[in-house]
Amino acid sequence: MMYKQTMGFVKGLGAGILAVTAVTAVGSQMMKKDKHLRRSVNKAVQAVGSAASSMVGSVEHMFRG
Repeated sequence: MMYKQTMGFVKGLGAGILAVTAVTAVGSQMMKKDKHLRRSVNKAVQAVGSAASSMVGSVEHMFRG
């Protein structure tokens, strides 16, 4: 029974890695071809980075008291 669970997990992990690889390859090609997409993605990444940074700062502030 443990073998089936482990194999199911390994198959799922393999499928996830394969999906990430495919999305990365397609995204990489799109980024090389489309300058507007590259700018949009860069802005989105910066926005998410600043939001995550402020959220971490808030959490640190809460724990400090």
